[in-house]
Amino acid sequence: MTSSDVYTVLRRCSIVPVIVIDSEDSAEPLADALLAGGIGCAEITFRTAAGQRAIRRIADRDDFVVGAGTVVNADQVDRAVEAGARFVVSPGLGLDVVERAQQHGVAVFPGVASATEVQAAIGAGLSAVKLFPAEQLGGLALINALAGPFPDMRFFPSGGIRPETARDYLDHPAVFAVGASWIVPRADIAAGRFDRVEKLTRAAVTAMASPARLPRTPHAAQQETPDAR
Repeated sequence: MTSSDVYTVLRRCSIVPVIVIDSEDSAEPLADALLAGGIGCAEITFRTAAGQRAIRRIADRDDFVVGAGTVVNADQVDRAVEAGARFVVSPGLGLDVVERAQQHGVAVFPGVASATEVQAAIGAGLSAVKLFPAEQLGGLALINALAGPFPDMRFFPSGGIRPETARDYLDHPAVFAVGASWIVPRADIAAGRFDRVEKLTRAAVTAMASPARLPRTPHAAQQETPDAR
């Protein structure tokens, strides 16, 4: 799966569950619950020791695309790719993370918080980035400001987004997906309440569904040739 393929999958999902998982045994039933609710992708963070192992448990599935989140150094990129992650998400713009992901040929979405970082990301060959922490930075107001000087950049806002604000983000032409932690509560995962995760997922998919949201392909080279500089 190429970086462009991954972008397309995330764009179609539009809601990317951001998962903090405490046991790799929860990975498969969690993926099943998300799929049953209508979402076939997820970002499993490296915030816990179980994150890498959980990715490995579901990486080979043909019906689900899993990536690694909270990746903050090149060594973690190696570990994520070895586990089977199809994409890498970082809270900040670490060029070592970007370069290592590009070397592996996996999609990478580093976090940005300013025009300076967006410009640096473009210099690294990227055309899609994470905006983090989105709400605390100003949310849609910041995206509007950044979309002017960087019209070809696409954003994946994450951090503080709620069910009642997610649709506003998704309606913005510069946004290709949003990070959603509210549909995968850590406590529900730990307690095995996957039926609740399914219900939350289904409700989110229904609320965000829109025939007007058509695929938007990024223009810069990174998404088509991941090792572009």
